[in-house]
Amino acid sequence: MMMIPRRRDDFDLFGDLFSDPFFERKENKLMKTDIKEKGDKYLIDIDLPGYDKENISINIDDGYLTISANMDKKIENEKDGKFIHQERYVGECSRSFYVGEDLKESDIKASFKNGTLKITIPKIDQKKSVKEKKYIPIDEE
Repeated sequence: MMMIPRRRDDFDLFGDLFSDPFFERKENKLMKTDIKEKGDKYLIDIDLPGYDKENISINIDDGYLTISANMDKKIENEKDGKFIHQERYVGECSRSFYVGEDLKESDIKASFKNGTLKITIPKIDQKKSVKEKKYIPIDEE
């Protein structure tokens, strides 16, 4: 005997299709980042497709380099039709990397072209960045 599911009143072919586990994405696809070491610097490439340069900010605080991006485009739902499946991201995202407390804003260079943010960070000479220990002499009484 073959079992045939009953038709539901709220049946939505595409909605049910895209709710299948095959279409679920567990991995975060925002701000895909590559970091390379090249000579005396580090090169960071971050994918930010669809973002405008004006909506991306980079700052350094307490040795952490933080990249934030904001996508504030409103996607009209009613006027342009009903979404069946949507993967475009709207909102804010950020990533932070520890780069050391000796770096200043002026040491870091950044450019944005074709949806890729490129950041160049100089290597800090570890010998110079280690703070010199100061000893207190112990006298004899």
